[in-house]
Amino acid sequence: MRQSAITRKTAETQISVEINLDGTGVYDNQTGVGFFDHMLDQLSRHALIDITTRATGDLHIDDHHTVEDTGIALGQALVRALGDKKGIRRYGDCALAMDDTQVRCALDLSGRAFLVFNIDFPSEKIGSFDTQLVREFFQALSTHGGITLHIDAVHGFNSHHLAEAAFKSVARALRTAVEADPRMPQAIPSTKGAL
Repeated sequence: MRQSAITRKTAETQISVEINLDGTGVYDNQTGVGFFDHMLDQLSRHALIDITTRATGDLHIDDHHTVEDTGIALGQALVRALGDKKGIRRYGDCALAMDDTQVRCALDLSGRAFLVFNIDFPSEKIGSFDTQLVREFFQALSTHGGITLHIDAVHGFNSHHLAEAAFKSVARALRTAVEADPRMPQAIPSTKGAL
């Protein structure tokens, strides 16, 4: 079963994440940051990965630690659920349109963390949510999930749409990458023999 649970406790946050890579996109995310919960719901639904998140953090300061630490925990849960990565497709990509916006994502579950993030948000906030935290989440996910992750905005002028398209495009690419490869069900998808 490709499932895992991670608990992360620091002086700033307490996070628990449960995932099922072979789910149907069932989600229950409660971080105390409304817009971020909405983005995690999109990630789950469009990746078809069941995600349950509980987070409490120092929101009286700002949302930064909660968002970043959730990304850390989710990346760690992904690594644990994937195991040796035998039989997965490994790569995924998606060009996702959302109204005025198009965001492209390409990713590799290589074990080598690298983030390329090219989205310029036209506003600093989406409601009360700091748009800089979108990049912080994906940096944490990439680093702790061992993901080479490229996210590029082709165009768009609405910050909400840009953020949501980023989460959805990553979700669709991740869905492909974690899926079983029916042609190579017992193989590690690398000439090295390990990922």
